Amino acid sequence: MANGRNKTSRSDTGRDSGGFVALPWSVLDCPAYARLSHPAKALLFELARQWVRDNNGRLLASGAYLAKRGWKSADVITRAKRELIAAGFIHEMVKGHRPNRASWYAVTWRALDKLPGYDTGAAECFERGAYKNTQPIYCGAVLTPSHGVERASIAPSHGVERMPPTPSHGAIRATFDPLSTPSHGNHLDMPSTAIKREWGIYKRLTARPANLFTNLIH
Repeated sequence: MANGRNKTSRSDTGRDSGGFVALPWSVLDCPAYARLSHPAKALLFELARQWVRDNNGRLLASGAYLAKRGWKSADVITRAKRELIAAGFIHEMVKGHRPNRASWYAVTWRALDKLPGYDTGAAECFERGAYKNTQPIYCGAVLTPSHGVERASIAPSHGVERMPPTPSHGAIRATFDPLSTPSHGNHLDMPSTAIKREWGIYKRLTARPANLFTNLIH
């Protein structure tokens, strides 16, 4: 009987052979995971797939590595990484830089493996189970400013102003156009010199009719 028990296989014959990704239920059922975007959830599995035994802290999420796994957008990868870091699922152990230095990451549901090459202070900041303590996160830009929602201004900050009908110093008369009336007044309102002269003669003749005959005789 003892030999029979020893011969019993301990492997799970109900699944395909080979390694598998072990994600604790505490990760998949936590509120922080439910709030993740689909790209972030997919990237989390990509990182979990890389863990084998003692490399938690040296997991990759670079564009060069993920391109072989079908990832095509660098922007999607960047946003997903930032989301996972903010949610506490992964921790950056090495900051990547050009031309060929990739960032290293560790998942926070496992203990951090002691590996050489971590950035200074990265191991001290690692917190196992950090995803349990995070607040809700929002992808992309902040939806409302910190001081609240404001209505868009429809007028300048100093109020609505009417356009002045004239310049501030008054109306300006054009200097290039000829004047419609002489500077001393309207000629229609003032009799000409000839009319004045004729009017004077007429007054003199009508005032003294006797002189008219005298002038005619002489």
